[in-house]
Amino acid sequence: MIKIWSEGPSGDGMSEAVLVESLALVRAHPWWHARARLAISLLEAEGLSAPCSIIDIGCGWGVNLQALESAGYRASGLDASKEILELIDQPQRALFLADLTQPLLAEHETYDGGLMLDVLEHLDDDRASLNRVADLLRPGGSLIVSVPALPELFSEYDEIQGHRRRYTAEALRAAFDGTGLRLKHIYWWGAWMVRVLKATRKKQRSAESAPKTYAQYLRLPPWPVPWAMRALHAIENWHPVLSRLTTGTSLIAVATREG
Repeated sequence: MIKIWSEGPSGDGMSEAVLVESLALVRAHPWWHARARLAISLLEAEGLSAPCSIIDIGCGWGVNLQALESAGYRASGLDASKEILELIDQPQRALFLADLTQPLLAEHETYDGGLMLDVLEHLDDDRASLNRVADLLRPGGSLIVSVPALPELFSEYDEIQGHRRRYTAEALRAAFDGTGLRLKHIYWWGAWMVRVLKATRKKQRSAESAPKTYAQYLRLPPWPVPWAMRALHAIENWHPVLSRLTTGTSLIAVATREG
């Protein structure tokens, strides 16, 4: 069931056409499933095990929602795209239409924790959006945030998705200032992907090729590449490895609601 929490969408974020056309590809892609597993492991490290209530902010294709539900969490999803919410709607699934660039218009629930995975980079005012997100959490509730990292990697791939920026650790840390969220940790993730993306970006800049669609970027090479991707992400998702990474294609922040 879909409820409206604010008027939207405002035009920020990924276009509905791109969201809809990439649904099947994203649901089959190892990166999204690895990110969902990492987010759940970080929730558990914060003491939020199932059946805690978790809201997936910018739930998009529903990969995180499915992972949370399978793990036994009481999961809800929020997105600015009505069309994508209609595609992932299920009888027992709580979904909310909301635009984080605008105040919430209705009374809303609060949650033990939240996920906000690859959402901030779509928004012009990331700090204002985090301030609104803080209101969705109970005092002491944890929020897991991921963003694309390394501004030098910004490319057509980011533009297609509607990214405003890629982050440095310092820029992500600054986004939490004055938001009611206390930043606890920042981790790098996707270290093995940095060389791959740098080589890919360099090749793209040197080649005179037609622009790609988002779906074309998501197409996976043949086996065993997908298997290798799953294995490398599994290694990095192991906390002793994650906590020692010093670079990556993503930054992961763990914060708690103050008060």
